[in-house]
Amino acid sequence: MNNEPVLLGRGFYWQDLTVGDRYRTYGRTVTPSDISAFVNLAGMIEVLFTDAEYRRTEAAIKGNPSPGALVFALAEGLSLNATAQETGLAFLGTTMSIKGPVVEGDTITVEIEVLEIRQESKGDRGLVKTRNTVRNQRGESVMVYEPLRLMLGRPES
Repeated sequence: MNNEPVLLGRGFYWQDLTVGDRYRTYGRTVTPSDISAFVNLAGMIEVLFTDAEYRRTEAAIKGNPSPGALVFALAEGLSLNATAQETGLAFLGTTMSIKGPVVEGDTITVEIEVLEIRQESKGDRGLVKTRNTVRNQRGESVMVYEPLRLMLGRPES
């Protein structure tokens, strides 16, 4: 008898998913420090992200906007923590469309829909393509991307 507790939070094995499955992540509020740290780390020092007076008087987007790359990174964090802990092996690519701005104070969630699943040449791995729709707190779609991932298969018993 094994007295070890069951580890919670492990992601899906590719065989556990079916086309049409849909999931939603918890939310994540974008903070001023998220934007500042990301902009500085990435070197995105354009005035839209670094000059409050420019944003107030000239910018088309009101508020403190988040770079699309940051929204993508946050969405990936939400998605992977919910679906791929220990089972996600590789991010193989994506298509992406940004639908609207995310600004400081917005809370994003990710809706994940499984589009394709196929076994990889190594039988214990599979390719999984999803449509990830990032929504703000008003339910508006702000980004849609379709990542293809290599996922681990269920261990043999």
